[in-house]
Amino acid sequence: MRVYLLLLLVSAATTYLMTPLARWCALRFGAITAVRDRDVHAIPTPRLGGLAMLVGLLVALTVASGLPFLSSVFTDPRPIWGLAGGATTVCLLGVADDIWDLDWVTKLVGQVLGAGFMAWQGVLLFQLPIFGDVVIGSERVWQALTVLVVVVAMNAVNFVDGLDGLAAGMIGIGGTAFFLYSYWLTILTVDGGRGNYANLATLVLAVLVGMCVGFLPHNVYPARIFMGDSGSMLLGLVIAAATIVLTGQLDASALPAHDGAALLPRQQIPVFVPILLPVAVLLLPLLDMGLAVIRRVGAGKSPFHPDRMHLHHRLLSLGHSHRSAVGIMWIWTVVFAFGTASLVVLSTTQALWGLGLGMVAAALLTLGPLRGKNGGAQPIITGVTPAVPPARGAEPRSTTGEHRPATRTTVGPGRPTTTTGPARPPTGRPTPEKHP
Repeated sequence: MRVYLLLLLVSAATTYLMTPLARWCALRFGAITAVRDRDVHAIPTPRLGGLAMLVGLLVALTVASGLPFLSSVFTDPRPIWGLAGGATTVCLLGVADDIWDLDWVTKLVGQVLGAGFMAWQGVLLFQLPIFGDVVIGSERVWQALTVLVVVVAMNAVNFVDGLDGLAAGMIGIGGTAFFLYSYWLTILTVDGGRGNYANLATLVLAVLVGMCVGFLPHNVYPARIFMGDSGSMLLGLVIAAATIVLTGQLDASALPAHDGAALLPRQQIPVFVPILLPVAVLLLPLLDMGLAVIRRVGAGKSPFHPDRMHLHHRLLSLGHSHRSAVGIMWIWTVVFAFGTASLVVLSTTQALWGLGLGMVAAALLTLGPLRGKNGGAQPIITGVTPAVPPARGAEPRSTTGEHRPATRTTVGPGRPTTTTGPARPPTGRPTPEKHP
């Protein structure tokens, strides 16, 4: 564990220190997110945060290559080169998109190239650990399925990256749950004398969590820099690589029952966790992406046509603040990711009860703004502040919440004039009230 924590800290520190440089590059080359109708940020913000995370990844992998504890991981360096090369490819693709705003076809081709390079170097999904290993067909099928998984993960993270700190926090939380499971699996197999095949996945996940931890201080609301497409695609590729290394190359027979005997069919729920956990980690991004594609295609638009109907936009429309909406999404990620990971340390009943209670709590927090004083939903009206009569003898206050000098408009022949200053007291006698 200490080795993995060391690499996590190396990745986090490098990413944190390199982010100001990435921000300078964004300002230098014009990679700045302007304020658009669908955006929630109020001022133009630089992006290219993915560059800092890429440096954190590469530095951590370089340090890991010199640690004796991980020497077995680097016996075959091809998967490491595949991860580094694929990550660099998609990050540079994202940099180009952040600067020049590439069309979706170009980005998709670049994503396929990055994922394909990683698959070519041996990061392949070639079996599913379900009731004994279900081996996928030919090598071409392995490569195609690997590319599909990586491209879907990259776009899912990209779709959910809409609020300050949202994507980095969700991937960091989910990556932590995935890291703990992978580490547990490593200890299990080492104690059983069956090797340490999960070490590569554990290494990648530790570095991934460090990348998110190092970037978040610069990205939480109000963000000083966005990760941009360079960061979202990078995070998607790295977590997909960890999933493939752990899930697609897992020997189900290495998982013993609690009493040390071979697994019976009814005892094989932990075997499903390598498949369920990546889905749980990316559940919200995948759900958001799926709903967006259905919504846009149903409206006759491109699946990549932007709008303001993402899950985080819906949370804002419910009445959550920016920070609250991000926190709600983080909480849902904690519930799904850690609830699924708990299946390997708790009984099925206990894990499902915990997952159910967590979902209820998260749902109550999500719907919190709808609860009015009488328990009913109250409409959310923006831009209108109800008038409140001032107290007797009190100075009238602006309905906008700011103290501003009174504005008096004089309308007469010619052009109307507006003067600003203290309001003059009315002259003449007051108009008498009319009584029936």
